[in-house]
Parts: sequence; C-alpha cells; structure tokens
Amino acid sequence: MDRLLELQEIDSAIDRLEARKRLLEEGGDLAAARAAMEEAEGRLGELRLALDALTREQQRLEHEIDSMSRKAEAEERRLYDGSIANAKELEALQHEIANLKERRSRSEDELLEQLVRRDELEARAADAQAEVDGARARVEEVGGDAVRELEQIERELAERRAARAALVPELDEELLALYEELRPLKHGVAAAAIVDGVCQACREKLSAMELDRLRKTDGVKRCEYCRRIVVFA
Repeated sequence: MDRLLELQEIDSAIDRLEARKRLLEEGGDLAAARAAMEEAEGRLGELRLALDALTREQQRLEHEIDSMSRKAEAEERRLYDGSIANAKELEALQHEIANLKERRSRSEDELLEQLVRRDELEARAADAQAEVDGARARVEEVGGDAVRELEQIERELAERRAARAALVPELDEELLALYEELRPLKHGVAAAAIVDGVCQACREKLSAMELDRLRKTDGVKRCEYCRRIVVFA
C-alpha cells in the first residue's frame, strides 16, 4: 500500500507540472506581464496627451500676452504723441490701455499656473516612462523565462512518467483499477495517508472505532468521509 502513496505522489507531481505547462503555453504569465505593460503605457499616453494640451494652451496664452503687449505699447505711443487732442478720446484711450494691461496680467497669471502644472505633469510622465520601461523589460524577461521553464518541465515530466511506468507493474491490478477510477472523481487525489488519525486528503479526523476497524481490515482501506483509499503512515 505504501507503493500506492508513492504512485499518488508521482501523479500529483505530474498533474502540477502539466498544469504549469498549460499555463505557460497559454501565456498566462506573459499575458499578465503584457497587461501590466499596456496599463502603464496607457497611463503614460494620458499624461502625454495632457502635456500636449497644456503646450497648446501655453502657446495660446503666450501669443495672447504678446499681442496685448504690442497693442498696449501702440496705444501708449498714441496717447503721448499728441495726435489726439480731444479729452474724451484721451480718456477712452487711457481706459483701453488700462484694460489691456489688466487682461495681460490675468493671462500672465494663468500662464504661470500652466507652467507649474507642466512641471508636475512632466515629473509624473517621467515616473510613468520609468514604469513602462520596467514593464517592457518584464515582458522580455518573462518571455525568455517561459521558454526555459517549459524545457525544464518537459525534462521533469519525462522523469516522473518513467518512474510511474516502472512503479505501476508492482501494484495489485484491482487496487490500481480502483485508484485510476477514483482519481478523476477526487480531483486527482485517490489515495492518502492517515496521520495521527487524520485523513490527509479531506483533513477529517477519524473516530477511534473507525481507525481500529481500518487497522483490522485486510483489503482496501477507505476513508469514511471522502471515500479515498487510505494508508496508515
């Protein structure tokens, strides 16, 4: 019966290796790395779009400030060149110049805010670029690691299958048939040890009476809870 536990250990190892192989072949780890990279690239793209919009707004404000400055200078020249003698016209011109300077001041304040905002966005974009670079490196690393791990898994599977093939002939045919019948029904675990009165498959503690009955049983011993084949450790 101990040999049956050895077979179960081999089969469980094969199941784990095959599950990992499927995951690698389906690109599970690589897909996760690529998803992380795409997410990082998306954040970087949003920041770059925000910077582009900020650049356009900054250029608009600079053009507006320059235009108002030139207009204010031209109006001031008119104010003092003696070409306007009418008091009301002079007053209106003074009001226009004051209005231009006030608007220019507001635009300059807004431009200053945009420059501060640009510094913040550029710092965030630099962090995002570093994150993207790291994510891209991770994709390349995982891709290479996956190939190497698949090769190692194939070697281990070959070893385990060879060990299984050598062990199976040593087992009783009826016991082996029951084991093979139970495995797909019990999530791959058909046989388990009983340690300190506890079935190591379902983790249920068997009663003293049941344990005594099992010890006296000559044939196949099965857990009263999960109905797996059990072996006293």
